[in-house]
Amino acid sequence: MPIMDYANPTRFLAFVERILPWLAAATAILLAVGMYKAFFVAPDDYQQGATVKIMFIHVPSAWLGMFAWGLMSASALGTLVWRHPLADVSAKAAAPIGAAFTFICLVTGALWGRPMWGAYWVWDARLTSVLLLFLMYLGVMTLWRTVEDPSRAGRAAAILTLVGAVNLPIIKFSVDWWNTLHQPASVVRVGGPAIHPSILVPLLVMAAAFTLLFITLHLAAMRNEILRRRIRTMLMLRADAAQSSTARAPESGLRSVSGAAT
Repeated sequence: MPIMDYANPTRFLAFVERILPWLAAATAILLAVGMYKAFFVAPDDYQQGATVKIMFIHVPSAWLGMFAWGLMSASALGTLVWRHPLADVSAKAAAPIGAAFTFICLVTGALWGRPMWGAYWVWDARLTSVLLLFLMYLGVMTLWRTVEDPSRAGRAAAILTLVGAVNLPIIKFSVDWWNTLHQPASVVRVGGPAIHPSILVPLLVMAAAFTLLFITLHLAAMRNEILRRRIRTMLMLRADAAQSSTARAPESGLRSVSGAAT
């Protein structure tokens, strides 16, 4: 079946119902393996000690926080340019998940920064840009709740998402553009990873597990949003039908009275 066939909400729901249990099982297994490798196999750092293991939660959360906004930006183009029927559903479903990962990134970063930097928070360029990303998530979620019509809310949120996408390269390259406390890229870099395999492998496993977790939650949230919109449409149709029948009742009564009078 061509992938564009899944633009149909009914086919998409059927696809999600089939794949979601498998995704959930794979996520649980990979998370268990990643947690075991990260906290029982990976060695402590010679300077940071066991504190370095916060990295196995912090770094994947940071990646997923940025990935979610990138996905929302692609969905925003689908809403504004291609009018894809599931684009705004995807963006709305991704926003709270991306906000959660970004919040975890900020909290774990603060816990990691306290013993390393001597403070939970500094106005570092990387920290500030990630905080701005979290605030933008809250702004998009608020916009979705403020505008009642889903189509209007989708277009407004798409514009805000594309404007906010400017922050993604700032987060990525802030350590190169400004003098920050964060170290430069050590995994995705031109010369190859600068991390020892004993730490790199658990980190990549955790990143894969977090990615599967995001995909699982995102598909489930999209399913729920589609069902929620269907219920909203049914309630609106029922209300319109009730209003129409109420409006017709006086007309029929008037015709009965006029007929009896003649």
